[in-house]
Amino acid sequence: MGKKKKQKKSVRPGITESGPPTGEEGAFSGKLKSDQSGVRKASGGKFKLFVIIGLALLLLLILIFRGGKQSGYQPDRIASANILLLTLDTTRADHLGCYGYRDARTPNLDRLAREGIRFASAYCPAPLTLPSHTTILTGLEPFRHGVRNNGYYLPAEVKTVTETLKARGYKTAAFVSSFSVDSRFGLDRGFEVYDDTFQADLPFKTMNAERRAADTFSRFARWLDQNYRGQFFCWVHFFDPHLPYDPPEPFSLEFGHRPYDGEIAYMDVYVGRILKALEEKGILDKTIIIVAGDHGEGLGGRAELGHGVFLYEETVRVPLIFWNKKIFTRPAVVESRVRLTDVAPTILSWLRAEEEATEMQGENLEGYFQRKEKKDRDTIIETFYPRENYGWSELVGIISGRWKFIQSPRPELFDLRADPEERMNLFSTKLELAAEFRQKLEKVLLGSSSPASAAATRPEDVERLRSLGYLNLAPARGRSAYPDPKEKIELLKMIQEAQAYEYQEKYDLAEQAYLKILEETPDSPASYVNLALALARQQKMDEAIAILNRGLERLPDSEILLVRLGHTYAVSGKFLLALKTMEKVLQLNPRNVDALTVSAGILDAAGRREEAWTFYRKALEVEPESKTLRTSLAGSLASAGQLSEALEIYRRLIEDFPDDQSLYQFAGLAYSYLGDHDQAIFYLKQAVAITPTRSGYFNLAVAYEKAGRTREAVEYFRRYLENSSGDNEATIRLARQELERLEKKLGGK
Repeated sequence: MGKKKKQKKSVRPGITESGPPTGEEGAFSGKLKSDQSGVRKASGGKFKLFVIIGLALLLLLILIFRGGKQSGYQPDRIASANILLLTLDTTRADHLGCYGYRDARTPNLDRLAREGIRFASAYCPAPLTLPSHTTILTGLEPFRHGVRNNGYYLPAEVKTVTETLKARGYKTAAFVSSFSVDSRFGLDRGFEVYDDTFQADLPFKTMNAERRAADTFSRFARWLDQNYRGQFFCWVHFFDPHLPYDPPEPFSLEFGHRPYDGEIAYMDVYVGRILKALEEKGILDKTIIIVAGDHGEGLGGRAELGHGVFLYEETVRVPLIFWNKKIFTRPAVVESRVRLTDVAPTILSWLRAEEEATEMQGENLEGYFQRKEKKDRDTIIETFYPRENYGWSELVGIISGRWKFIQSPRPELFDLRADPEERMNLFSTKLELAAEFRQKLEKVLLGSSSPASAAATRPEDVERLRSLGYLNLAPARGRSAYPDPKEKIELLKMIQEAQAYEYQEKYDLAEQAYLKILEETPDSPASYVNLALALARQQKMDEAIAILNRGLERLPDSEILLVRLGHTYAVSGKFLLALKTMEKVLQLNPRNVDALTVSAGILDAAGRREEAWTFYRKALEVEPESKTLRTSLAGSLASAGQLSEALEIYRRLIEDFPDDQSLYQFAGLAYSYLGDHDQAIFYLKQAVAITPTRSGYFNLAVAYEKAGRTREAVEYFRRYLENSSGDNEATIRLARQELERLEKKLGGK
């Protein structure tokens, strides 16, 4: 027995005592034996330990170097990749197929989720378009970047991730679909191209200006044709699933009773077209696609049809997907809670821009890509929409662990694990837990690194919270001056009914509803503006002016009221009052485009051209793409004899709007006044080729006549006269006289 045990201990794999070593391991062992003859047996044990340790270290190194493959994340491929940010406005996560919605028709989004990394529990910072997108591009919470509601301006000192990408050599472009993210609000920072042209033929962008996914996609596709060879960061924003829901055919028919889902299905088609465009250019696999919703939609589940008033899951939980098959090689669903605040730091982590990332409140998501991080991230959510739009209390909350705490005049505490639909408010039964979450919330808002104190918030903390706008967390006299939105459900229903009347163009019914709403919300500028608009659309201009002045008696420094009053004076022909009103607007906000534009137009019409040019140019600094502003400035310059400067503007306009015949006419007339008849004819022929008009025929006839090309002049005077019905009689007589004279001239030859 003892002998057998001794033999067993001396045997190693591939080596036997009775015969020569075999195989690769044997060959290595044989070499060792020949090189180290005479070494004592005890050294064989040391060697065995050395080999085992060496193999373990080798295995560890292999695991380290293959870590990316184990997690399915290949960050080494990122440096050369494009980044495409695709944001889906007003899109609930639970209305996409990839998030479990059986009635969805979202094959393209589902594909990206199926092949990429889908975050099952992602949250926006606020259920509003501009604050949420600002967070995506800055990595900051609204209380840090300062954009608390739609219509705010991003402070100049706040840096966007786009600026860093541009500085690193990326081409940058954005194609957005609604006025909510118009360039004037500051999100264009760092973008070389920021396409936000809506309702180009109207003098002003309305607050509800938008365009469909088809238009936004076509503009993106044209840009891609010229820029796909270089590395780029591009943001494409779709706005379609937004009230009023009006999907185009065939989606309007197929989703007759579910138009919101129809809008999403329509939008998904253009997600697919983006993928196809990238694939056709051969860069799909070279592009990281980030899909993010900016906020959800109430759909009436809590009386709220839209979004902005409450902080329930349906409006703050959003889709978030990262896709690139060569970088995210193993598809996965991350159940852990993350935030849109984390998107910008993730992009910076790819750039190795650690210094810039330290300024952000979000954290990069690479730990989840690598399967190393699994914890839920605490999430701050807020909305100032109720207070600023209706005079109700703002809401602010924190989601931590399984709990969601919402601070309001009537606070709420939900156990999201046991009660995912938030039907049971546990605040009154778990006061101590709620107090802990309130302290935790205050700590985050104050930027404190010290433990949350059980004691009352210090006076300086109260003042700081108040300065941040949290008047419910830090009320001036111990009690909020603003009612809880939950107490205003019936009024909210009335507001939504009035909005529906507007969508249906039933302005008389909207007027009656807004009168009742104004009685309930006399400190809300929107109440006066909405009523005034309903009156103006019925041509009740004097009544609209009276309502707006009534609002200004109560809210004298309201920019929105002053702008609406200035517009109403202008369309009523009360130009001096309009100009004085817009002067007040510009004292409050020197960059208000509406005030600058109205002032420019009034001064121009009054012959005060140089003053008008100053206002036009200031407005164009904010809205450089505005067709109306550019055309108006060019026309004013041309009428003052500044033809070369006017032509420079017209040429750029034609590049941007190649199908607008009027621009060719303006350019042709300017060249004609300069005496450059060949160029005049070139542009005027382009105009009639696009859209034949009687003025086009007349102008072209005159240009040919001035150029001495009599036959062509005769031809176009005849065309004008054949189409002259309804035109000015003096112009018709002049055309006949010129035609007769030219025909005689030809006849005499």
